[in-house]
Amino acid sequence: MEVPLLLNDFIRRAVKLYPDKEAVVCGAQRLSYRQFGERINRLSHALLSLGVQKGDRVAILSPNCHRFLEAYYGVAQIGAIIVPINYRLVADDFDYIINHSGASVFLVDRDLVPVVDGLRGSLPTVKHYVVSQDASQDVPHGWQSWEALLAAQPATQPPVPEMDERDLSSINYTSGTTARPKGVMLSHRTNYINAYNFIAHLRIHHDDVELWTLPMFHANGWGGPFALTAMGGKHVVLRQVGGEEIYRLIEEEGVTFACMAPAVLSVILDYPDKEKHQIRTRPRFTIAGAPTPATYIKSLEEELGWEFNQIYGLTETAPILTVAHVKTHKNHQGDDYYRVKAMAGSEAIGVEVRVVDEGGKEVDPDGEEVGEIIARSNVVFDGYWEQPEETARAIVDGWFHTGDMATVDSDGYINIVDRAKDVIISGGENVSSIEVEGALYKHPAVLECAVIGVPSEQWGETPKALVVPRDGAVPTEEELIGFCRDRLAHFKCPTSIEFVESLPRTATGKLQKFLLRERYWAGMERRVH
Repeated sequence: MEVPLLLNDFIRRAVKLYPDKEAVVCGAQRLSYRQFGERINRLSHALLSLGVQKGDRVAILSPNCHRFLEAYYGVAQIGAIIVPINYRLVADDFDYIINHSGASVFLVDRDLVPVVDGLRGSLPTVKHYVVSQDASQDVPHGWQSWEALLAAQPATQPPVPEMDERDLSSINYTSGTTARPKGVMLSHRTNYINAYNFIAHLRIHHDDVELWTLPMFHANGWGGPFALTAMGGKHVVLRQVGGEEIYRLIEEEGVTFACMAPAVLSVILDYPDKEKHQIRTRPRFTIAGAPTPATYIKSLEEELGWEFNQIYGLTETAPILTVAHVKTHKNHQGDDYYRVKAMAGSEAIGVEVRVVDEGGKEVDPDGEEVGEIIARSNVVFDGYWEQPEETARAIVDGWFHTGDMATVDSDGYINIVDRAKDVIISGGENVSSIEVEGALYKHPAVLECAVIGVPSEQWGETPKALVVPRDGAVPTEEELIGFCRDRLAHFKCPTSIEFVESLPRTATGKLQKFLLRERYWAGMERRVH
């Protein structure tokens, strides 16, 4: 028997087995799985009434909200394709993504209505603008109310078209850190299998309570809308990241699980009033989006007694490729234990990962030789929407080329050393900016840092560190350079330090190093690695 792997299965199971169990907490809104399922059905009927058909694109622009979760299923179960948009992009990117995807319905959070109103004249494919807001709020001129649309529709199962697991369920646009965003096509099958890996490797079960610190738009929340719903867990929605609110929700809702970028973990660790909260659970924090300093991991596990998990992947891989499970039979202890936890880890179930040199040969498993991570799996995307040339560059001979540079050790642990474009070549030597950042993070005065290559007449380029000091700390350039020289080969150490108030990041916590480099390389050609 062959039954298509459709995301609709997950909400069907949860409603059937856990109808009266709390499914979603979003501010004052609390929904059981029965109520959650009914709202999803009403949304599907509403979209059908607006003329949405199988294969049509429905865009959503919103911070985390229970309606965002509803949209993932309400759009998918009628065979349409959701286009979740990073709300932290600029208006020009919204314009590009809507037009490139050809979305016919635009679901928008109330706070972002003014931005979208300014774009209306340049969005010819959009036929309906729907505002996500409470029913009690006045509806902006020219908009339809999400809640009014749902109220007019039945809560019964909508008519479902014939669907195949290879049908697209979403088009996720990359963060556009170096160029225009690309539309990553993810099928029902791709997201379904990633959800299985999410459940298996991150130990999701029906008693789990997930805190949504991760933006729901990002690679479908790494699979959270699907994995947690499939198991009947509870979604606790966080609209805006803040240390006090995170601790309050962990305390009051009994949070057991959360996904986030290292920047959010930093907010949690630096929150000054931890002691006033009575935490009854031992939350499992899963981190990805950027390498995590080992010092962060040690603080989370030793000071708070919580659990750290690292995963690695990309939007193009739905996203889980590897998980940093510590192999207990290897008896990793002390700093070695945290070193392993900070790695990308080993390949997930059903994923084949290789690290290869420029000739396609696998690097030696010595933890030293650097190569590019390539992968093949059912979680790898179907290509870039309307960009076959970009797809052909990314998928070569059946392998997806990530652009991430890494080493492999004798135990099979993969360690990311840099993005290919971020490797610094100084005097012919390759310098991993991540390694240098790791050294700087050990200094007690460093809150955040980014290491980039800057022009050098003698060496071609040399490492430069941009550092955000901790509150009250006043480190010096000489002090931090000396600190690195005590811990790294001297050619790897920063030749200069600049202190800054903040670093540019994407919404998912990735450093936008190209923005930092621009001011130093303006008018000059930098070698692309």
